[in-house]
Amino acid sequence: MITTHSFERLSMSGEFVSSDQIRSWFSAAMSGMYREEVPAYGTLLDLVKEVNEGYLDAHAEEKERLGQLGELERIGDERHGAIRLGTADELSTIRRLFAVMGMEPVGYYDLSVAGVPVHSTAFRPIRDESLKANPFRVFTSLLRLDLIADEKLRNEAAQILAIRQIFTPGCIALIEKAEANGGLSAADGENFVNEALETFRWHTQASVSASMYQKLHDAHRLIADVVSFRGPHINHLTPRTLDIDKVQTLMPEHGITPKAVVEGPPTRNVPILLRQTSFKALQEMVDFVVADGKAEAGRHTARFGEIEQRGLALTPKGQALYDRLLAETRAKVTPAADGSNAAEYMSTLSETFAEFPDDLETLRREKLGYFRYTATGKTDASVTAASDLDTLLSAGVIAADPIVYEDFLPVSAAGIFQSNLGDEAAQAFSANPNRDRFEADLGASVKDLYQLYAEIEASSLARARAKLALAAA
Repeated sequence: MITTHSFERLSMSGEFVSSDQIRSWFSAAMSGMYREEVPAYGTLLDLVKEVNEGYLDAHAEEKERLGQLGELERIGDERHGAIRLGTADELSTIRRLFAVMGMEPVGYYDLSVAGVPVHSTAFRPIRDESLKANPFRVFTSLLRLDLIADEKLRNEAAQILAIRQIFTPGCIALIEKAEANGGLSAADGENFVNEALETFRWHTQASVSASMYQKLHDAHRLIADVVSFRGPHINHLTPRTLDIDKVQTLMPEHGITPKAVVEGPPTRNVPILLRQTSFKALQEMVDFVVADGKAEAGRHTARFGEIEQRGLALTPKGQALYDRLLAETRAKVTPAADGSNAAEYMSTLSETFAEFPDDLETLRREKLGYFRYTATGKTDASVTAASDLDTLLSAGVIAADPIVYEDFLPVSAAGIFQSNLGDEAAQAFSANPNRDRFEADLGASVKDLYQLYAEIEASSLARARAKLALAAA
């Protein structure tokens, strides 16, 4: 039974608890568990809270805007996790598990392009009201055994993965109950969270011998992390900061060594997409299997701490510009995991991204980002609800605010992995996307993230125009 979080029971006799509530319970329970397993994560949470409070105190207008949009409270609770799975069955079942919490697969990410043998999706809520209630998301990767060149090792890894069971019987039973009945009661929701949490727990007992671990490690350190243990331990949780550069600067003062560069776009007046940094992965003691039943002590490095700053969600046009500028930057300077060229890389990144517009109106007018539109309550006799959008904005009867990017960036994700796995982890896998295979293993299609943002933008504009029309009637 979880002791790190007390569930707030709902007086809903015979009724279902909402998936948003179950997700909130799970997010809090996961955070409590990880804080106990990785004490530095607690230090990181405290630092991020301190930086966020300082930022909001110094930016009163931004604080007021976030409050009006209903996005202020979610910042303190917001975090994402990441796991790495080994089989199609595990991926399909984790989809069903997250569905109980109102989380759906959004986006397809091929990390082989950056030398990591996985492809991924992000499970997250997709409805606006659910994101505001609790935006917890889990970046979920599936190991690409087909990218292991050694056929014998590939077959051995597949055999090891085939016999493990990463879900408790109780968790499976509650997933099936939720699917059959259309939801869970508050009591069942509590039990579900306790059972589901076991899938993500760290285990010091490896499921392979030290020699097999070394073979997997030599093939790729991430392969060893996925195959060598009985479950896909959560390898990081990520609080959201409003000033990642400040956190990066303060981490050493709190006894935390950050990675050399912040992944993603450079510092900007208008943040875009996602910026991420992390502290180095922990070297942890593990016990490997030996023939006589005794344990052989060893070490494994996988779990780390990460921080994120989220900005404007970009349209396909904006994303294409971002991708081009990032590729141009990395063609000039490839950031080294040891940080030896960090200053050169960050300088080149800023110079290259000078081409990317950095004010909200230009970003909106050039259709580089997605915006949420709201009626301000002001009136202007010279305009009507049917007036063109630019006129409505100029008259001040409608306001445009950036829609927060809720998703991920494959190059950034790979950069975080590699900074913790070491330079040798960046192997020369060629870009090898296989979305069809991923979706077949998943048992569902992934959602198109651009369509989701476009729908939020369109529906917000329709509501704003309707409110204007109602006021004028």
